Amino acid sequence: METFEPNILAYCCKYCAYAAADLAGSMRMNYPGNIKIIQVPCTGRVDVLHLLKALEDGADGVYVAGCLEGECHFISGNLKVKKRVLQVKKILSQIGIEPERVEMFNLSSAMGPRFAEIAVEMTERIRKLGPSVVGLYQRRQAAVN
Repeated sequence: METFEPNILAYCCKYCAYAAADLAGSMRMNYPGNIKIIQVPCTGRVDVLHLLKALEDGADGVYVAGCLEGECHFISGNLKVKKRVLQVKKILSQIGIEPERVEMFNLSSAMGPRFAEIAVEMTERIRKLGPSVVGLYQRRQAAVN
């Protein structure tokens, strides 16, 4: 049996988390390659529907990485998305999907090593949970077609 490699989507703030990812790369830090990064102008632009759609489209895990609390370039974007992440966790729990598949992280642009740690942490977490039920369904449908 082959090893499960999770498909994880990361919505990253342009000013902090994406810059931290860039720094991690510049520092030649190793982190799992299964993290797909989507740069957003502010995490406050990430909606509940974006997170749910990512899971529906086959992501095994999704996380949002934004500015440190109180230091959002757009005042309160990261606080807004934090509430949305909690809302998605509640929805997932209600429909029988592990809420741990979705998470919020805060970091500054100087935290490249922390970005790499988060990528490892999320990959290990999702590996332990196993493939998403929705993702399994998507993969089976693709194999049939």
